[in-house]
This record gives sequence, C-alpha cells and structure tokens, in this order.
Amino acid sequence: MGERETWTTEEFGSSHEGAIGVLLADGSVPAPVWFGMSSGAGGRSVSEWSVYDGGIAHGPRAAALRAVCSCGWNGPEHDLDWDVIGEQKLIEAAHGTADTCLEGWDTHTADVEQSAIALPETVTVLLARLQEEIEKLAKASPLAAVRAARRLEVTAGQVGYWPAHDARQDATAEQAAAALGLNEDAARKLMARFGGWSPYR
Repeated sequence: MGERETWTTEEFGSSHEGAIGVLLADGSVPAPVWFGMSSGAGGRSVSEWSVYDGGIAHGPRAAALRAVCSCGWNGPEHDLDWDVIGEQKLIEAAHGTADTCLEGWDTHTADVEQSAIALPETVTVLLARLQEEIEKLAKASPLAAVRAARRLEVTAGQVGYWPAHDARQDATAEQAAAALGLNEDAARKLMARFGGWSPYR
C-alpha cells in the first residue's frame, strides 16, 4: 500500500485506521502510483485518492470513492461523475465526496465503540471529570499536570495488572479483541503490557 492520508482514533489506533479507498470502473482496487524523483534516483509509492485522475503522469481514473478501514470494513461506494468533473482537479472536484467518506468512517468507529464492552456510567463520568481537572490544572501549573498524568500511568498499571491476568484466563484472543474494540494483535499487546508478560509468549 502506498502513502495516503489515514485517520485513527485515540482509543482504537491502528486497529481501525481509516482512509479513502478508490475503485476503478471494473470494481477493482488500483495499484499504488509510483512517483519518481526528478533526479532519476528513488521515488515514492502513493495511494492517495486524488492521484487517480487518469492523467498521463498519474494513475488510472477512479470510478468511485469509499471509506475503508484496516479492520476490513468498507463503506458504501460513491460514484464519480467525470462528465461533471471535466477538467477540474480531482482533489477539488471530489472534495465533498471525500468528506462523505470520512463521515462514513466516523460512523463505523462509533459503531465499534458501541460494540465494545460497556463501561459503567460512574467510571466514564469519573474519567471525564479527571481529564477536565487535569486540563484546568495545566493552565495553572503545567508541571503539576504532568505529575498528575504520570500518576495516572502508575494507577493504570496497578489497577490493570490482575484484570489482565484474569481476562487472559477467561477470554479467548478473539473475545478480548471484540470487547476492547481492537484487532487481536493489538489486544494481545495491550493485555501483555498491563499484565506484565511478553506479548510474544
């Protein structure tokens, strides 16, 4: 996969990394486009949707755009009308379509959050309040806010240790990943970090 703009959320990270995908007229996904350096040495491989305009120096012409996610989810296809686009630059003509794809991915991550294991309201309220208090503290004393953030790290390690061990015994890797809204590799590494064991064991 070539270089392209991607989106992530703080909680789910690369488990749900979104981007705008391109489909050609035959329904296939085009290969990345190679841009060589003017000096003739090196270059870069690009999969950004806006390069697929059918131009001589660019990739084939995109027929549709859709949101895609590293988890395998694909959003609905949004056809591009080249009669309307005409000679406009694709990045300008289809900017609204690209925004629609981003909105679709936002909905997808909201669905992931809803499908993850629910937290008690008391916990979510306390976490939100704690964040607000540390943000207020940062305005008065940045160093105190840093110390508070460090204490949070220490607390997270302490309170997560035994639950990680218990969850390792009680849940399969697939169940843990689904509950946390992560892929299995990310869930395994998170559990290992809290539980203090090697993620490669």
